[in-house]
Amino acid sequence: MKKLMIFGLLLLTTPWMMAQDEEFTQQMSITLDDAINYAFKQNRSLQNASLEVKKAHAQRWQTIASMLPQADGNAQYTNMCGYEMNFSGMKMAMPPYIQHSVSASIAINGQLIVGALLNNLAIEMQDITRQQSEANLRANVIQSYLSILVMQEVVALMDSDLVNLNQMAQHTQNMVDVGAAEQTDADKIMVQVNSFRNTVRSYERNLRLSYDALRVLLDVGGDTQLILLDPIENQLSADKAGEVLMQDFDINRNYNYQLLEKNVDLAKKNVILAGMAYLPTLSAAYQFTSKKYFSDEATFNMQPPHTVVATVSIPLWSSGKRAAAITEKKIALQEAENTFSETADNLNIQLRQLRFNLSNAYETFITEQENIAVNQRIFEKMTNKYEWGAASSLELTQASNDLISAEMSYTNAALSLINAQVELEKFLNN
Repeated sequence: MKKLMIFGLLLLTTPWMMAQDEEFTQQMSITLDDAINYAFKQNRSLQNASLEVKKAHAQRWQTIASMLPQADGNAQYTNMCGYEMNFSGMKMAMPPYIQHSVSASIAINGQLIVGALLNNLAIEMQDITRQQSEANLRANVIQSYLSILVMQEVVALMDSDLVNLNQMAQHTQNMVDVGAAEQTDADKIMVQVNSFRNTVRSYERNLRLSYDALRVLLDVGGDTQLILLDPIENQLSADKAGEVLMQDFDINRNYNYQLLEKNVDLAKKNVILAGMAYLPTLSAAYQFTSKKYFSDEATFNMQPPHTVVATVSIPLWSSGKRAAAITEKKIALQEAENTFSETADNLNIQLRQLRFNLSNAYETFITEQENIAVNQRIFEKMTNKYEWGAASSLELTQASNDLISAEMSYTNAALSLINAQVELEKFLNN
C-alpha cells in the first residue's frame, strides 16, 4: 500500500513538473504551409545544401581561370657586400641592385577543357541534391506537424476518458464508504485509473518530443511555444489520400533518377578526360625584367629585359598507363549505366509499393477510426451501467482496456497514414 501511494503521488506530480519545464517566452502560430516556408528559410542543413551549389560554381571558375593568362609581379633586392668579379684580368664591380620583373603565362590542354565540363555537371548535381534536400525537409516538416495534430487529438480523448474513469473510481469509493460495495471493486478501478493515467502521461511526453522535433526543423528555440492552426481533418481524409493516389508519375522528376542520369553523364566525361591525356599541352610565357644598380660603375648584366617562351609538350610513352586509365573509366561507365537502368526499372516497382502502402494505410486508418468511436460509446455506456449497478467493476475495467487499445491502434494507424502519404508525395515530386 505504501508503494502504491508513492506511485500515485508521482503520477499526480508529473503534470506539475512537466508544466514547470515548459516555460515559453515566445509564441509562434503557424499553419502547415507557414511551417514549410519558415523551415526553408531557417533550416541550416538546407542552407548548407545551397552553399554547396555556390561552392561548385567557385570550383568551376577555378578550372576556367587556370586556362586564362596568369600574371605575377616580383621585386628583389641583392647586395654582394662589395664583391668584385675578375673577368679576364679586368675587375668588374658588383654593386647592390634591385630587380623588378613581371611575368605572364598561359597553358591549355584537353584535360583542362573537359575538367570545366565536369564542373558544369558537378553544379547540376549539387543543385539536384539541394532540391532533394528541400523535398526531404518538406516531408519531415509535414510528418512532424501532422504527428503533433494526431497526438493532440488522442491525448484530448484520453484526458476525457480519464476524467470519466476518475469519477467512477470516486463513485465506487463513496459506495464502499457507505457499505454498498466491496473495497476490492474500488481497488480494481483505482489500478485501472493509474494505468490509464500512465498511458496518458506517456502520450504527453511523446507529444512534447514531437514538438521539439518540429522546433529543430524550424530552427527555433526551445522557449518558443508552437501553436498549430491547421485541423487534422484537412490532411487525413479520403479526398486528400485519393488526390495523392491519382497523381501521375513522371520518372524524370524523381531526384534519384536525375542524379543517376547525371552520374552516367559524369562517367562519360571521365572517359573523355582520360583520353585527353594523349593530347599535347600548349603553353606560352612572357617576362619583363628591369635592374636598377645603386652605383655608376660599370657592371656585368646578362639579364635580357624581355623574354618570350612557347612550349608544346607531347606525351610519347607511358608504358600503358594512359590506356589502362581509359579502360578503367569505360568500366566505370558500364557500371553507372547498369545502375541507372536497374534504378529506372525499380522505380516503377517502388511506385506500386508506395501506392499500395497508402491505400492499405488509409483503409486501416478508417477501420481504427470507426473502432475508436465504437469503443468510446461502449466505455461511456459501461460507465453509465456501472454507475447504476448494472455492470461489474470487471466489465468496466475491460471496457477501459479496450478503449486504451483502440486509441493506441488509432494513433499507430494515423501515423502510418501520414508516413505513407508523405512518402508517396515525395516520390512523385509533383
